[in-house]
Amino acid sequence: MRYTFDMQTDNTTAASNFQASYQPLYEQIKKMLTQSLIDGEWRAGELIPSEMELASRFGVSPGTVRKAIDDLVSENILVRKQGKGTYVATHAEEGVKLRFLRLADKDGKKAFPHNRLLSCTRAKVNAHVGRKLDIKTGTAIIEIKRLLLFFERPLILDHIILPAAPFRGLGDKQIQDHKGSMYSMYEREYGIRMIRAEEELKAVGADLEASKTLGVPMRSPLLQIERTAYTYGNRPMEWRLGICLTDDYHYRNELE
Repeated sequence: MRYTFDMQTDNTTAASNFQASYQPLYEQIKKMLTQSLIDGEWRAGELIPSEMELASRFGVSPGTVRKAIDDLVSENILVRKQGKGTYVATHAEEGVKLRFLRLADKDGKKAFPHNRLLSCTRAKVNAHVGRKLDIKTGTAIIEIKRLLLFFERPLILDHIILPAAPFRGLGDKQIQDHKGSMYSMYEREYGIRMIRAEEELKAVGADLEASKTLGVPMRSPLLQIERTAYTYGNRPMEWRLGICLTDDYHYRNELE
């Protein structure tokens, strides 16, 4: 399909709406590329057409396409590979699979945790998580609890909530059989890629569940990380609450 942009509009309309509606051409291309990703035209890990091909498709210059792709690369939605082209970023790649994991050891190194599934059940969403996921209270959800171990030591009690409809059929066996992060499973099994996340951090004391699971005394100091992860189109698709031990590990973030 070929898209063209008519930059000449009715003078009266242009005069009244220019300030409100004007958008740089590369931003329009960026939106169209994002829509193609939402529609599943290119899946995670796949090569997208060249800049020349996209320029011909959209009826714009290669420079305009390049600028749109630059933005998507900076947002970790696309990734350029030297001599190969531009690909849809994927959580399955070594450099990306730990992107949302912020806990690091004293030397600043991350390690991929071993996951132990505690439960996977169906439930109805409460008001708080419903607001985070932009779904109505009482909507069907999948509720997952896991223990994350680093070098066999329990470190994070992970509580995950997903809207049930997009993840139809997800169950404990599928989670246990998957080798990799939950985000890579979302991509591979459901075509849902998380592209960004928002987190809120809070110091808490260990409750009974955290005490038993992490093996610490009641009211021991822990770090609570509440995360909402978003897919294309800024759509929230996962809520996660991590209760973390931070005596030998710390939360590490890089600010630019």
